[in-house]
Amino acid sequence: MKILVAIAFILIIGSLGSALFYLMRDRGGSKRTVRALALRVGFSVLLFVLILAANRLGYIQPTGLR
Repeated sequence: MKILVAIAFILIIGSLGSALFYLMRDRGGSKRTVRALALRVGFSVLLFVLILAANRLGYIQPTGLR
C-alpha cells in the first residue's frame, strides 16, 4: 500500500511540474497547462479514494494519534 501511495504522489508532483513547464514554455497560448493541472486534480482525487478504500478494507490502520 505504501508503494501505491508513493507512486501516486510522484504522479501528482510530475503532473504539477509538467504544468509549470508548459506554462513557462507556451506563455498561456495552449491548453496543455490546463490539461496537466486537470490531470493533477484527477490523481489527487484518485489518491484520496485509494486511501479511503484501503482504510475501509483494512489495508492501512489508523495510528491512534488524537
